[in-house]
Order: sequence, then C-alpha cells, then structure tokens
Amino acid sequence: MSLSTTEPAAASDRPPGGRPDGPGGPGGPGVSLTDVERAAALRRMRLVALSLLVLAAIVFVLTRDRDGFLGFVNAGAEASMVGAIADWFAVTALFRHPLGLPIPHTALIPRRKDDLGRGLQDFVGENFLQEDVIRERLASAEVGRRVGTWLADPAHARTVVDEASEVAAIALSKVRDEHITSLVNDALVPRFREEPISPLLGGLLGEVLSDRVHVGLVDLALGELHDWLAENPETVSEVLGERAPWWAPTSVNERVIGRIHVEMVKWVADIRDDPYHRARYALDQMLARLADDLSHPGTDTAVRAEALKDRLLDHPAVISTAISLWDALRRALTGSLADPDGAVRRRLLTEVERFAARLDAEPALRERVDTLVADAVVFGVKRYGAEATSIITQTIERWDGDEAARRIELHVGRDLQFIRINGTIVGGLVGVVIHALGILVP
Repeated sequence: MSLSTTEPAAASDRPPGGRPDGPGGPGGPGVSLTDVERAAALRRMRLVALSLLVLAAIVFVLTRDRDGFLGFVNAGAEASMVGAIADWFAVTALFRHPLGLPIPHTALIPRRKDDLGRGLQDFVGENFLQEDVIRERLASAEVGRRVGTWLADPAHARTVVDEASEVAAIALSKVRDEHITSLVNDALVPRFREEPISPLLGGLLGEVLSDRVHVGLVDLALGELHDWLAENPETVSEVLGERAPWWAPTSVNERVIGRIHVEMVKWVADIRDDPYHRARYALDQMLARLADDLSHPGTDTAVRAEALKDRLLDHPAVISTAISLWDALRRALTGSLADPDGAVRRRLLTEVERFAARLDAEPALRERVDTLVADAVVFGVKRYGAEATSIITQTIERWDGDEAARRIELHVGRDLQFIRINGTIVGGLVGVVIHALGILVP
C-alpha cells in the first residue's frame, strides 16, 4: 500500500511476533506458517496494485499532449493514477499514517482499536449469541441423532465408559480423609445442629403412614417373628422360665410356659394374617401420635429427639464412622472402576448401549435430548455470553496499537488491495468517459 517498493509497508509485512525471514520466520518462534503465508499473499497483492499504478504513470507520461485515440488513453491513465493514489491513501489510512504524515483521521485502527473491539463484541453478541439463532443451529445439527449413531458403535461406547471410569477413579483418589473430616466438621455437623430434626422425622413418618408404606415392613416383621417363635420353642421356654416364680412346681411352670408359647405363636399368626387386627390398628395409632408429637416442636417427644440428635453429633464415633464409610465406598468403587470387566464398568457399558439404542429407536427421546442441549446452551449463553464476548474487547485492549493494526492487516489486507486495483481500473474508465464528454459537450 505505498507509492514505491520502499514504502513503510515493510514493517506491516512482518507477521506479529517475528520477521518473515529471520528468527521469527517460518519455523521460528512466535509466527505460524499460516501467518507467513498471509504475509506473502499480502505482499503479492500490494505488488500487483503498485504495478498497475506504475503502469498508469508510464502510460500517462508517454501519451502526454496527444490527441485522438491517445488522448483518450492519456485521460484514462491520468484518472487511473488519481483513483489508485486515492484508494492507496484510503486503505493505508486504516492502518497507519500515509507516508508517515500525521494527517487527521488516519491510522484509524491504532487510534481506535478499543472502539473497534467493543463494536466487534457487540456485533458478535447481537448477531451470533441470540437464542433463536442458537436453537435453530442446534436443531439443524440433530445432536440426539448424532450422539445415538456415534454411541451405537461398541468401540465408541467402550471409549465413553473407559474415559468416564478413569476420570471418576482419579476424582475419587483426590478426596482424602482430611477432606471428609473437614466436610463433616465444618459443613454437615453445624448444619445438622441448626436444623431441627424432629419436624423432619415427624413429616417423614406421617407421609409413610398416609401412604401405608409401613405395612409391608410390618408384614415382614410379623412373618419373621412367627417363624422364629414356631422354630425355637426351647429358647422361648428358657426366657420365660427365668421369670417364672421360684416357688411354683416345675411341672406347673412347664405347662404354663408351653401354653404361653402356643398362644404367642397363634396370636402373632392372627396379627400376620388379619390386616385389620386390633394390634395393627393400635400400632398405627401409636405411630400417628409419634409423628404428630415430632411435628410440633416443644413437645416432650420432639425435645428428646433433638437431645438424641445432639448426643449423636457430639459422639466422636461420628467422624470415624463417616471416614470409615467413605474409605469402604471409595475402595469398592475404585477397585471396580479399575477393573475393565468390573461390575461398575459392565453396568455403565450396558446403560450406554441401552441409551444409544433408545436414541435410535425413539424420536421423542431424541427430541428431548435436542431440547435439553439447546436449553443448556441458551442458559450458558444468557448467563455467561457477555463475559465470553468481553474476551474480544479485553484481548484487543491489551494489544499495542501498531500491533493490532499489523494483526488485522495480516488477515484482511490482501482483500483490501483489490480496492486499490479496482480504483485504478474504474478510475481509468471514468477518466475516459469524462474525456469523451469534454469533447462531445462544447
């Protein structure tokens, strides 16, 4: 973009970070091969634009003071020079002061790079990070279908499981005992102390009773109790015999104990077989009163429940138990994750393959996946889009003005040389037209 081959463009030909032919050249530090290629392309287009200007100047000199056809050629060459110089000035003024002269409104990019960065940030945010644009693009991408097709390959499914297992194993190995101790002491225990537990227990017990969830547990307990009583008469006799009066004859005690055992077995069987037995009703009433008492702070039951909670939290075994449970869980998971044929990996692989099959067979599931992905991306853009696009402004603000001009010129300078070329050609044509009008119009 100069009037001679020694124009200041030599500086702008240097890609950011080094010289084309020095330590920063191809293979040198700071310059990629792509930057070198861009710089070479920019120099070639400058040479083409400069050559056209020189050619127009030569033609202008050779056809001076000529009439007829050469007069038209001279007028075209003169206008070509004017157009070429004007466009050289316009293009050069974007990146530097033409000929080093501090002409007003030149070197626009070095002087206004921060405004350029903010404008580019707003442009990206307003035109590329809009919800409708994102959803339309993701919908056309068919994420669910592509994921299903990719996971359908057993090798890909195995890769996903292997990577997830390795990451999970590494994460588990990074959690040490002191982390668990700190979590329990600093987070869980203080939170449990502040949070009343009796309303929680009362509400949970109330929901269990209303949904009749406890019936199955009661049936199981009664069945096990009946079987144990029926199969262990000697143990029952020993327990009852220890409480029999010492003065009663042994034969009498044995008959009474035997009768009590028979009645106990029969009574438990009746409760087990009769869902409306009075004992079941009494148990339900007792549990309902317990749930009601726990749900109202200040009652004796609630106060005792809170006291029990505090005693448990104060007990030193809480920390050691938590650490022991964590160690056991971590060892079990780590061992299974490390085993390529372990239960965890097999289960993960089965679930991944099943998910892939469902994605292939169920359009509704693919649509839900696409919707979830779109919602997640839109949420991320809305929440962090401004911060992401601010990287543009922050990066350009850190650039030196001349460095910013060199970087931008390196990417768009080659195309801008066509402005100079077009200006030379169009200027020549306009010059010919004006010369013709000057002859035709007296």
